[in-house]
Amino acid sequence: MKHGKKYTDAEKRYDREHLHDPIEALELVKTLAPAKFDETVEAAFRLGVDPRKADQMLRGTVSLPKGTGKTIRVAVFAQGDAARAAEEAGADIVGAEDLVARVEGGFMDFDIAIATPDLMGQVGKLGRSLGPRGLMPNPKTGTVTPDVAKAVSEFKAGKVEYRTDRYGNVHVPLGKVSFARVDLVTNYQAVLDEIMRAKPASAKGRYLKGVSVSSTMGPGVRVDPTRTKLDEHVAGGTE
Repeated sequence: MKHGKKYTDAEKRYDREHLHDPIEALELVKTLAPAKFDETVEAAFRLGVDPRKADQMLRGTVSLPKGTGKTIRVAVFAQGDAARAAEEAGADIVGAEDLVARVEGGFMDFDIAIATPDLMGQVGKLGRSLGPRGLMPNPKTGTVTPDVAKAVSEFKAGKVEYRTDRYGNVHVPLGKVSFARVDLVTNYQAVLDEIMRAKPASAKGRYLKGVSVSSTMGPGVRVDPTRTKLDEHVAGGTE
């Protein structure tokens, strides 16, 4: 893949092979971000799992204590009291059969889809539309629930989904380049804790094989995977 001049210039400003302390790595990512817009900072975890085995696939959610820095548009498939509760909680689009029809017609202007269990029979028909985009509601991620109001509030506040890809990697956003370093570190620790907690019982050998962090348009910075507790960030100020 060919990169632009700003990207290649950024690559020359640090040692690409060095394993950085997570705090140092996130500060470096902030300085290396080349774009004029507020880029998203993402962490990529390379795990010692076999993605071909269902019991070694990770899928779940994690709440970022400092939020995502992004306005999340939430669609809720619900009716009656649940629909009203979702609207009161701040859902952007709420509907039942009418919303199913809109999505079937091509409407996809949302980032998260939540559904009550009773409507999953209808929402299930949207697999071809929602599945490829990772938007199909699923009990494992808390997006199929009778308490849609709680789910809406949590996703609006910074809850994000994660899952292993076909290569055994997990990619999770940590916030924006404009975030203070301490906020990015706080979110990183929350994600790392969740990844470690979700280790499949059947995974053998070394679990956390590699970690890197990067901005949307910037190069990846390698992180020391043995650093799993970052106590010092609590006293790291607000830089």
